[in-house]
Formats: sequence, C-alpha cells, structure tokens
Amino acid sequence: MQDTKPKGKLIIFSAPSGAGKTTIVQHLLKQGFNLEFSISATSREARHTESHGKDYYFLSEKEFKEKVDTNEFLEWEEVYKGTCYGTLKSEVERIRKLGKNVLFDVDVVGGLNIKKFYGDEALAIFVQPPSIEELKERLTKRSTESEEKVAMRVAKAEKELGYAPRFDVVIINDELPQAFKDAEKIVSEFLNQ
Repeated sequence: MQDTKPKGKLIIFSAPSGAGKTTIVQHLLKQGFNLEFSISATSREARHTESHGKDYYFLSEKEFKEKVDTNEFLEWEEVYKGTCYGTLKSEVERIRKLGKNVLFDVDVVGGLNIKKFYGDEALAIFVQPPSIEELKERLTKRSTESEEKVAMRVAKAEKELGYAPRFDVVIINDELPQAFKDAEKIVSEFLNQ
C-alpha cells in the first residue's frame, strides 16, 4: 500500500546572530502550524545540559566526515576547526513522512542551500535586525561573549546581511511582537498554498 499522506513543507529561518530568529522559531512552534523542528547534527561534544536527538545529533568528527562523504547532509559547514554543523537529509525526511512541516533555524548559507535543494516546497525567511548598531547592542546585552567575540559576530552579520535579497521573504525584527505577527502571517499563507 502506498503512503498517500501529503509530505510536509519546509520553512527555513536564517539570520545573523542576535537578529532574533531563534526566538521567532520557538514562538512559531507553539502556534499550531503542524511544525516540527529539524534537529541539526554536530561534531562537537554535548554540553552537560544537552542530549542526543533532542538538542543535536552528536557525532564524532569521524562519523560526521563519513556522512559528508556519503552525501547524507543537505548542508553542512565547518564553523570552527574540527567543529562541524549540518542538516541530515534523513532528519528532514523523517519529519516529512509524519506529514509535518519542517522548521529550520540555520545559518544564512545553509538556509539558501536547503532552499536550493527543495525549491518551491521550501520557504526561506531572512530575519533582519533594524540596524547593525541595534544588533551590536543586542549581542552586548546578552553578556555571554567577550567584546572581541561580539565584534566578530557583528563583522559576520554585516556580510550576511548581503544575502537577504536571495531569500523569499525578509522580516525586519524591530519590535518582537510585530515580528511574531509577520512570521505567523507569512508561514500561514505559505502552508495554505
């Protein structure tokens, strides 16, 4: 018997660090859109608060490289020397086979790669801060990183903002409640097409 359940669609959120994409993604998961979050794979060690299959799929560097070699990733990147992150094709298909829509929180290049792979089945949304100054302020307020790290993230963000026009939609996260409304409307319209 053939599976006639329609496959879920893909909703990709990408943004520079500090733009608010993770907050928006977490909000959308609670809105009843039949969404399931795509769990990324990483070659880094799990932190004591993290668990395999919930926060990430934790793979050894060797396992990660083997999966790269056998083309099991939709997208992947070596973010720091020896530390890779990526999206497994099997994770996306697992969620779609359940008839759920797949929600991604990925970097800008990864988001565009997933969109390229799935085409019209995917919606790529870029979350943009109102300005670089505001982004720097948000990152500084987090107080989780040194001034040097914040400067690195801001420099990376300036580069990433250049990718915004390549996404299907841009949400400017100036006021979070409005960004939530914009995201809900965009996702709802895409899923109802």
